Amino acid sequence: MVLANPFIHWLRCIEKVNISPRWAYWAVLLAVFGHASSEFFAVLTALPGAVVSVWRFILGGIGLIILALLFSESRNLLEPFKRSAFQLLRLSLIGVTGAYLAFHMALDYASVIQVATLVTTIPIFVGIANLVINKQPFTKVKRLTGVCAVTAIALLITEGALGSLLKGDRSILGILLALCCAALIGYYAIAIKPLIAEYGGLRITALSTMIGGIGLYLCVTVLLGIPLDTGAVFYDDTIVWVALLILAFWNTTVTQYLWIGGLAAAPDITKASYLFFLKPVIAALLAVIFLGEHLTPARSLRAPSGSGTRFWMRWMGLQNLLEWPGTGFCPSTV
Repeated sequence: MVLANPFIHWLRCIEKVNISPRWAYWAVLLAVFGHASSEFFAVLTALPGAVVSVWRFILGGIGLIILALLFSESRNLLEPFKRSAFQLLRLSLIGVTGAYLAFHMALDYASVIQVATLVTTIPIFVGIANLVINKQPFTKVKRLTGVCAVTAIALLITEGALGSLLKGDRSILGILLALCCAALIGYYAIAIKPLIAEYGGLRITALSTMIGGIGLYLCVTVLLGIPLDTGAVFYDDTIVWVALLILAFWNTTVTQYLWIGGLAAAPDITKASYLFFLKPVIAALLAVIFLGEHLTPARSLRAPSGSGTRFWMRWMGLQNLLEWPGTGFCPSTV
């Protein structure tokens, strides 16, 4: 009975297509789980990162377009192009094409744990972009938790990075690509918000993802000269295409809508983005359990800071913000 009212509220949010502010933090939290497993499924495909990025966003974009067409509020997909075509194209190429090409190529050079952890700096870039674009300053609590998170991340990312740089190790390129991905996504999350407010979260997410997927296809096939072998992906190996479909529809169709729409609807977008600090903990566990990667002593230090995320959430007031509407129930209390 406790969950009856929240479920009704959730259905009403879906009917309105846009994510309700009261559910925004929940949407972002669920999206973090989707983002956290993306490295795992990407590596499981055993395909080059650039190729994975194309298939992921072409298929994921198709899924979002179909989802948008199911609702009358988001069915008119041409409307945003009439008044905001340039802005939509520009942001899609930056926040989807550029960011996720860098992300998947990073996995070709650095480990899953390194990439997943460095991408966790996204909330920092969201805060910086919010400061520059919307003039919303960092509060003392946000600055302190940001410093704590970056310090913990640095333990993983800089582990052996200097030695790799001096030796010319390719992992440093993966680290730089992952950092580039984080910066582009952080900017995109803030810059896309006015379009979402005007045209709706589902419609803009669907169009942006599809445009970004087409941009990825052109970059990979034309600029990089990498052919896409459909037969090798969908016929030769079951694990490859199953992992790719999961990556496309769960990690992209569902996750992109929850992430972009949730951030846009959140009363405090910087605070909502701080939930992303949970990502490396989840990604590291998947990498250790299923991919056979090992946690070094420095990487193991990230676990206490992962547990400390709950403390950051409570201290920042997210404990109350994440309660089920009208029930006082919050998952971090159980």
